Amino acid sequence: MTEDFIVWRCLHSGPLSRETIDQQSPTDIMSFDHYRERNTSLLEKMTKTYGACAIIARDGEEIIGQLRFYPKAICELEGAGGMCLQQDHAAGPTEDFTDRDFPPPSQIEDRTLVVHCMMTGSSQQKVNPYQRRGIGTRMVRALIEWAKANSWERIEADSFEDLPIIYEITGSAGHTFWKKLGFYLLDRHPHPELQDRSQFSEFITTLEEQAKFIGIPPERAIDRLVMRLDLKCT
Repeated sequence: MTEDFIVWRCLHSGPLSRETIDQQSPTDIMSFDHYRERNTSLLEKMTKTYGACAIIARDGEEIIGQLRFYPKAICELEGAGGMCLQQDHAAGPTEDFTDRDFPPPSQIEDRTLVVHCMMTGSSQQKVNPYQRRGIGTRMVRALIEWAKANSWERIEADSFEDLPIIYEITGSAGHTFWKKLGFYLLDRHPHPELQDRSQFSEFITTLEEQAKFIGIPPERAIDRLVMRLDLKCT
């Protein structure tokens, strides 16, 4: 991602390029003009202030993988919401979030980066040729090296139990993925966004069914597992 090519949307509809970034597919329900304006200004400010906020994987001219990350201090600012770039507040940032004062790196005491989401290929494609090829692993390793070089002390990432649907349709990964990269379990609690079963009924049901199939208590399927990597120890 560069200043003249801001990857302002995610890979839900497939790989992106300069030619397709602004093309809306029939499955896209997002308001392009609305989100493009908000996200572009936000990502430009994040990059200018902190040097980067995403790791990108390419196949030729196409972006086929992305890992978005932010300073934890930014995620905790009023108006940040869940920082999802394809949703309104409270799942995403407020419209005026970019206008807030972002602390310079030298003034951030909590030197923690938070992985917001990570995707390879598209969750909406029946066949995803980019999954299970080590792309996610390479992006995380690139983030680790970048974080060390820029004096960050730890990285945190949300995860779930190792269930197929987590890899198929979300921007998260199972906790085993993170453990293999040196992360450890910091905290575990019911995911706050999955407490409303009426809103996520089908997703939660699938989580529970997949958990039962592999011998995990179904009530643990909606747990949010916070994984952490201490960079001073690596």
